[in-house]
Amino acid sequence: NTAVGKDALYANTTGAENTAVGALALDANTTGVENTALGTSALSANTTASNNVAVGRMALRVNTTGASNTALGHQALISNTTASNNTAVGKSALSANTTGTENTAVGYNSLGANTTGNYSTAVGQGALDSQTTASSNVALGWNAGHVITTGGNNVAIGNSCGDNITTASFCTLVGMNIDTANAVDNNANGIGYEIVATGGYTTLGLTTSD
Repeated sequence: NTAVGKDALYANTTGAENTAVGALALDANTTGVENTALGTSALSANTTASNNVAVGRMALRVNTTGASNTALGHQALISNTTASNNTAVGKSALSANTTGTENTAVGYNSLGANTTGNYSTAVGQGALDSQTTASSNVALGWNAGHVITTGGNNVAIGNSCGDNITTASFCTLVGMNIDTANAVDNNANGIGYEIVATGGYTTLGLTTSD
């Protein structure tokens, strides 16, 4: 083990091959192995979990038994407790996540409100940043899908794409500024620029007038 900083790896008993750099980094770890914590309070509540990487102040701070998580950025995955296999890159990415698993968030505050939702991917600042318990959403682009809360199985690709959806599900939108006709319109599909997609239909074009 390698420990640099006040109380880094302080409680470690049999945990091996851990690296802790920063005050209180991995300070509660007892038997967890192969964890890396760089930053003040990074992985500070970790006890028995293994194979986590936390880089940034308070990254994965309250994680206890969640394993194989990667958090890069200030407060990334800060609320994660027992969830595993999450990846958060960027300040406050997946910051509210507690037990949601197998999520990927890249960008400032991406998936920032997610708590228990699983299997979602958000790439871009603010992407899916309002999602709470929904699962299996994909959002790529600045603020893509950023007001989705509980709607699942949606795909939004493009800046501000799908920023009208809240609880709708099974929508696929590709292009900048594409929205559904309303916030709960399921099965809406659209490809183009600044068009409005209606549930049950596929809309193509540059604007809704095309």
